[in-house]
Amino acid sequence: MADYKRGDTASWDTEQVRRSQSEQRTPAHRPRKRKKRRFNILVYLLFVLVTSAILAGVGWLLINDLCAFNKEDITATIEVTADDTVSTIADKLEDAGLIQYKWFFKLFASVADAKDKIGTGTYELNTDMDYRALIVGMHNSSGNLNSDTVRITIPEGYTVSQIIHLMAEKGVNTEENLLEAAKTASFSYEYINNNSEDISRLEGYLFPDTYDFYLNEKPANALNRLIKNFDSKLDDDLLAQAEARGYDLKKIITIASLIEKETDGTDQAKIASVIYNRLEGSGDKGGTYGLLQIDAALLYALPDHEGPITNADKQTDSKYNLYKYAGLPPTPIANPGLAAIEAALEPDTTDYYYYALGKDGKHHFSKTLQEHNEFLNSGNYAG
Repeated sequence: MADYKRGDTASWDTEQVRRSQSEQRTPAHRPRKRKKRRFNILVYLLFVLVTSAILAGVGWLLINDLCAFNKEDITATIEVTADDTVSTIADKLEDAGLIQYKWFFKLFASVADAKDKIGTGTYELNTDMDYRALIVGMHNSSGNLNSDTVRITIPEGYTVSQIIHLMAEKGVNTEENLLEAAKTASFSYEYINNNSEDISRLEGYLFPDTYDFYLNEKPANALNRLIKNFDSKLDDDLLAQAEARGYDLKKIITIASLIEKETDGTDQAKIASVIYNRLEGSGDKGGTYGLLQIDAALLYALPDHEGPITNADKQTDSKYNLYKYAGLPPTPIANPGLAAIEAALEPDTTDYYYYALGKDGKHHFSKTLQEHNEFLNSGNYAG
């Protein structure tokens, strides 16, 4: 009985080994896996090819629209009003047949800063113009002004208050609305403090120039145009030099505003040298101890002041009183022109610490307090 069972067991084990080896030599499921893998790869490649063809086709259509290829010959008159946005302008262009894909035009316009380049007016455009040409073609200088627009020249050295008053007087919008925008509107420039609600946050950044405004234009848009013009005037190389000297943009524009208010423009670089000498000079800084003593800054703190500055005025407790507080005022005191900004960036190199206006209408410069007092006591001082 035991011998039979051992032989039977051995026979059964041998058969199991043969079956196992047979199964290992014949992998029944592998061919199916290969077929499935080949099928998946073919589907994937087909999907990639179809998708690529679709994207290429769509891309070609978009490029045609962007670059004005193969378009029907159309000329249209487009009117841009103060209430228009890039989106509504895109609608007008599409309705006129000048573009086909307004969403793509809006995407391009956002990259090209079109909202700051397109001005109010009436423009004649055509399908030979690509997206860039359309935007350039809707600049104020390209359009026809009409009775709904007003041209304003803003003088150099005007304050924000004066500029707003002038704009309101010419009908750009009400003084109340313009003041509200100056206080609360958000402007996308890092040097504008959008957390402040004082109009002094715009002081120095409303560039004096000639502008065409739409009557009853949105106040924030009108002010933004002045800031945008200021931003375009900045020279990165000169600003880098100023920063290397230890002056950021706000300080440079503050100095430029002091220069603008102190002179008629004939000696701005020399006035700038006096300011820098007083700020940077060693020791007692020529006897000034860092006090700039500029009347225009004190008057900025006393907007209703009339007549000459008195000794009592010089006791005013304000950071704009540069007879009492050393260094620069907390903000610019006006909106300087380009010449004053350039003088602030590239002052003359002198040893002057003082200047005073002579009867000849020119500033007379002195190196020492003694020289300065001698001039003041002479018959040449304008008083």
